[in-house]
Amino acid sequence: MSGTPLPPPAQPAPPGAGPDGAAALPPPPGTDMTGICFRDQLWLNTYPLDRNLVFDYFALSPFYDLTCNNESLRSRQIHPLDISQLTKMTGMEYVLSDVMEPHLFVIRKQRRESPEKVHAMLAYYILDGSIYQAPQLCSVFASRISRAMHHISKAFTTACSKLEKIGHVEAEPDTAASESKTQKEAIDLKELKRVDHILISLQRKLPPAPPPPPFPEGYVPPSEQDKAPDDLLASEPLPPQIDPIIDQGPAKRPRFQ
Repeated sequence: MSGTPLPPPAQPAPPGAGPDGAAALPPPPGTDMTGICFRDQLWLNTYPLDRNLVFDYFALSPFYDLTCNNESLRSRQIHPLDISQLTKMTGMEYVLSDVMEPHLFVIRKQRRESPEKVHAMLAYYILDGSIYQAPQLCSVFASRISRAMHHISKAFTTACSKLEKIGHVEAEPDTAASESKTQKEAIDLKELKRVDHILISLQRKLPPAPPPPPFPEGYVPPSEQDKAPDDLLASEPLPPQIDPIIDQGPAKRPRFQ
């Protein structure tokens, strides 16, 4: 009697596969995919990267949305970046914004509402064959502010720790110095009051000082002897000035012989 064959052992699911064994799908375009970088080296080795073929290369990346108007043009064998055809349509589209061949290409994702009115959504750039999603301006500001706040908080924490150590070391010497200074000031004030009291008591006990004796006759004090001759001349009265016009006397006349 032959035995029943056993089923083959289950094979492990490949990495990145879903619960049913199917390959996991990439995140839908339009979400935050700034942490993803796409590069197809085989395509780069086969085709040149220029403004005519760059969109075909971008369409291979997970950033490409198959529901865009550019895909509709590709299905009709029209160049996907033909702006004359894109302006006749409404909806989501990709346009080539800036080009620096062959190193940099900037592709902007936008929603067209009319031939003149568009609303920018996201931006992608291809740098030397690698495709990236450009972060939004608010995300850049939030990241820079968060980084700056982290460094500022770290600096304040370091400064506070160093100040606490310095405060513990200098606390005891400062306290001792302040106590000695207070005691010294109190002693000096007490000594000053005691000296003043002794001087006042001695002044009350001693008689008043006698007046100085008078100067002898003919004695000139040194203050008057030291007077300069100019000061003495200045103290003497000067003769009255003569008017040069009125008080000149009789005019002198020449004598004729």
